[in-house]
Amino acid sequence: MEDALAFIAGRYNYWMVIVLMVLGLYVTIARGNLIKKIIGLNLFQTSVFMLYISAGKIVGGTAPIATGTPGTVYSNPLPHVLILTAIVVGISTTALAFALIVRIRESYGTIEEDEILAIEHELERDR
Repeated sequence: MEDALAFIAGRYNYWMVIVLMVLGLYVTIARGNLIKKIIGLNLFQTSVFMLYISAGKIVGGTAPIATGTPGTVYSNPLPHVLILTAIVVGISTTALAFALIVRIRESYGTIEEDEILAIEHELERDR
């Protein structure tokens, strides 16, 4: 029993990733407000960032700078570099999504998904 608890407690970062991922997915799927959907997608995206950064860190590892000392354990910097790029892309897509939501609000007068669909169905019926 203690081994199981130690195993679970030793991987708390992965549990946090799972919690954030499920929460982000739930908010994205369950909410009809477009702003809340974008926030859910950002939560999901942040959980993926945490997963990659956790995988790139090695306990006891140091920065990958050649010191000449044999047997030195290094942490992999590639996940961190890739996540920096992903953060920039995520910010850009979030800004674009918010700009689209502003235009949707100007066109339909709402940002609720079900109201937008009702307006669309009404417009198609009137044609």
